[in-house]
Amino acid sequence: MTTIEALTVLYPPALLLVAALLMLVLPRALGFAAGALSLFGVLAISLFVPAGEHATITFLGFSDVQLFFVDEFSRVVGAGLGFLGAFGVVYAYSSDASRGMTAIALAYMASCVAAVFAGDWLSLLFMWELMAVTSTVLVWHYGGDAVRAGFRYAIAHGIGGVLVMFAVVAHYVAVDSFVYGVGVSADNGGIGAGLPAVLAALGIGVNCAFIGLHTWLPDTYPRPHIAASVFLSVFTTKTSAYVLYRAFPEEGFLLLAYMGGAMAVYGATFALLQHDMRALLSYHIQAQVGYMVAGIGVGTTLATAGAMGHLLNNILFKSLLFMAVGVIIYRTGENDLYKLGGLWREMPLTAIGFALGALSITAMPGFNGYVSKGMILDAADPHSYGAPEYQYLYYLLLLGAIGTLLSFIKLGYYAFLHGESDVEVADAKTGQTVAMLAVGGACLFLGVWWQGLVDFLPGIEGTHFYYGEGSEGHLHPYSLGHLEETAMLLAVSLVGFAVIRKPLSKIDLPDPATVVVPITYYTGRWSMLAVTDAFSAVDRIVVGFVTRCYWVGNNPTLAVDEAAHRLPNWIVDVEERRPADGGRPSTIHLRASIGTTILLLTLLLTVILWLLVVWGGS
Repeated sequence: MTTIEALTVLYPPALLLVAALLMLVLPRALGFAAGALSLFGVLAISLFVPAGEHATITFLGFSDVQLFFVDEFSRVVGAGLGFLGAFGVVYAYSSDASRGMTAIALAYMASCVAAVFAGDWLSLLFMWELMAVTSTVLVWHYGGDAVRAGFRYAIAHGIGGVLVMFAVVAHYVAVDSFVYGVGVSADNGGIGAGLPAVLAALGIGVNCAFIGLHTWLPDTYPRPHIAASVFLSVFTTKTSAYVLYRAFPEEGFLLLAYMGGAMAVYGATFALLQHDMRALLSYHIQAQVGYMVAGIGVGTTLATAGAMGHLLNNILFKSLLFMAVGVIIYRTGENDLYKLGGLWREMPLTAIGFALGALSITAMPGFNGYVSKGMILDAADPHSYGAPEYQYLYYLLLLGAIGTLLSFIKLGYYAFLHGESDVEVADAKTGQTVAMLAVGGACLFLGVWWQGLVDFLPGIEGTHFYYGEGSEGHLHPYSLGHLEETAMLLAVSLVGFAVIRKPLSKIDLPDPATVVVPITYYTGRWSMLAVTDAFSAVDRIVVGFVTRCYWVGNNPTLAVDEAAHRLPNWIVDVEERRPADGGRPSTIHLRASIGTTILLLTLLLTVILWLLVVWGGS
């Protein structure tokens, strides 16, 4: 197949971008149908295009840019994103998401899928920046508090993007190629050692929500439309965890592994303290990505396969939990967990969807999370496959598992079981139910048919390399040892919740980020407020001045008369004094705002270029 044919027929992001355009022009039902079908197309490409298929183009003078590259890793991630994305569109349709918002979501998903199927660092860099832009616009679309949060989100991902850009540049200087694995000692690729690796870890770490770089996550995801939260909860962090593997595919990144363990404990702990349901789930994104980071850091065959398996499974059960919580918010208008209760009688279908997601994320036997989380735990356990230096990592991951169980016992108890519902609410709409049960069914299916899941993971297929004690020296997830470990964790969590439930309900902490990492939290918040308030002030002044000049030009006699009586206020809007035929203020305001924006951006770019010139000259 030629390069053009591969990009035309097989390039998954193109399907999503076409669907985004159709979303804006077709009737609502047809537009959403096109969006869902485009994502099923991504799923089909991921499953059926042979590994090794690629399309190389010339871009910016570089002749080896691989815009499209399929291997066993990109297939796993692409399949998960395609499947979830399709049912996410179905969920959005029934959740009254607008065509504009869903078109933005499709563009966002296209950038993430493009990053997954990129075969070199230059392609990845462009898609990485598009991910930041499209996801920010998706947050902004909802308005209200989401706008401020979106600005802070943009700053965080802008910083991460700059670090990734410098890492890619440094990598190219060191190895003279952008293609994964070329010029690097590792057989299967990786970012260059030294400075590129440090910059990449920090830049990718922002998107993966490393501790200290994570404040954007619980700050942003609880604020936009409930359907937008479903998409956001999956695409950025899981794509970034995959890219982290691309950067560090070798064994033995000890610091990376322990960062993952710390994330698992940190995220689960602060999720337990939340009573905003989407904030609780947002912290658990960090916790579950922590397991992936730990597996990537350990880097053995079992650990890497477990990390990719947990990535795939997390795409499913995390989005399912956001769907279920979104239905509760959609029907009750309530975000606060402690103001709910007894909803299982009112919303049995939503309760079933939540239960499927909760049993999966807490790694209960029979569900997909049990399989992948068990692989990562075994890879870190010195008594099975882990090296002695990962002993404490193993215990961190166990603590994270207990925190996860406590959090979802709490969420399920207060939302569905505790007390009686004091309101009569309808259950999920048809599309919401279909989406939840389809994704929840996949969680159950992959937990029961675990052999199919394990064989689909990279490095495992055809090797009979399973885990857990089993016959003939092979390993098995449903071994007695694994079941006993799960039973112990569940018992500890149930007893622990009974003990801490009442004290926990009385804790009303501010955002944990304000306590644990106040420097990064308040620096981001205050700098964003300063920038946006300064821009708003300049915008008001410029718009007022332009509006006044327009009024004076159309009403010179009144202007002279006014000047004779008092000094005009040149920087305020004089809308109330403008005659009916004095102009169109909305158009004037728009033109002035655009002009102000261009002026400020030009000044900012000029200053940056001047500093670069001075720095380079010195």
